[in-house]
Amino acid sequence: MYNLSVNGRFLYNDDKPFFLLGDTAWLILYKLDLKETERYLRNRKSLGFNYVQIVLVYSAGNMHDINEMDHQRINPNDNTLWDKAIDFMELALKYDIIVGLLPCWGAVVKEGFVNEGNALEYATFLAKKFKKYQNLIWVLGGDVRGDVSFETFNILGSTLKKLTNNLITFHPFGRTGSYLWFNDCPWSDFNMFQSGHRRYDQLNLNLWDDTSLNEDTFGEDSYKYVIKNNSYLIKKPVIDAEPSYEGVVQGLHDPKEPYWEARHIRRYAYWSVFEGAFGFVYGNNAIIQFYNYESKGSYGVRESWYEGLTSPGGAEMQYLLELMNEYDYTKGISNPAIIKNNKSFHHRTAVLQSNEYILIYTYLGDKLIVDLSDYKDKRLDIYVMNPENNAKAYYDTIEGVNEYTFRPTRRREISNDWVIIFKVVQI
Repeated sequence: MYNLSVNGRFLYNDDKPFFLLGDTAWLILYKLDLKETERYLRNRKSLGFNYVQIVLVYSAGNMHDINEMDHQRINPNDNTLWDKAIDFMELALKYDIIVGLLPCWGAVVKEGFVNEGNALEYATFLAKKFKKYQNLIWVLGGDVRGDVSFETFNILGSTLKKLTNNLITFHPFGRTGSYLWFNDCPWSDFNMFQSGHRRYDQLNLNLWDDTSLNEDTFGEDSYKYVIKNNSYLIKKPVIDAEPSYEGVVQGLHDPKEPYWEARHIRRYAYWSVFEGAFGFVYGNNAIIQFYNYESKGSYGVRESWYEGLTSPGGAEMQYLLELMNEYDYTKGISNPAIIKNNKSFHHRTAVLQSNEYILIYTYLGDKLIVDLSDYKDKRLDIYVMNPENNAKAYYDTIEGVNEYTFRPTRRREISNDWVIIFKVVQI
């Protein structure tokens, strides 16, 4: 049974900390058959992913009258949507994967097809349909602001909380967090934010999805969403549920722009997790839409979903999971001030530290001046980790040192991020 920590920062599986490592497979019920679905899940399990988020009703074209949802078909020759969803849940159980299940995409609420009048009936139907599955987290929203129909989402959340034992959260619009609308709602167990797909210089593109209100938007600084979440009086765990997707055009819309690559995804992940997020949800452009070359893809997609299964960024996420499980992240706090020469933007260095360790992530491989005054009476073993391949090497042992300067080795010009580990030696 998945539950929340007492301090409101983490998830637990019974009495053990649970680091959620997620993948995004929004359209899998619409695009893959059962054999292909098992291929996908088996691949994700082999890479350490323990959570996959998908959507049930993706658009108004997929939604008939709510009383007929048991009979809804994706197409006349296919199983019902609900049969496919149950098959997916069973396969996820087989591979011990949690499913983040969206009742409907945000636009379906925004356009009024799920509304205050039918939300109670829909949520009751969903609770009955999926009542046996403990490997399920209800994810409301779907790339939408919570205030487009606050009461609709509130009815969905309150009803599912009353009728099920599953955790519930909300997937928000780009560059916002669910804490903006639902942090004090009893049905909301943890917060999601979407750091999104834009560079620092793309925050105002005058497009349909600009965030025009006066709330905080932080662009590539994913860790700032964690700080914002933690500023609320009611404390809830938080996770980046949609960072920049690997293989997506930067800014999302213009195919002439460069692409987000594995090195960028690592930065989003380590920045948010070292700030205190309880996990990370990865996404790959080919996999979110299960592109297969047979139709026009979106967001500049360049490869098929089965090629995306071996993308470097997706494979590298397991090293973050292994690191967090090796060093008890629930004891850590963010303390970037320990880096005396810390800077901003891409030069920012992230730090997660406890009495037992200091974990440091530098994206550009800058020289680091580390304040060790709180550890001067301890012996520290230093290790260096390459987050591209999980190679770890012993580097040095120090004792009685107030300050330590570290100059990372340069791997290459465009990818030079490192994790430096200071481990307290028990004497």
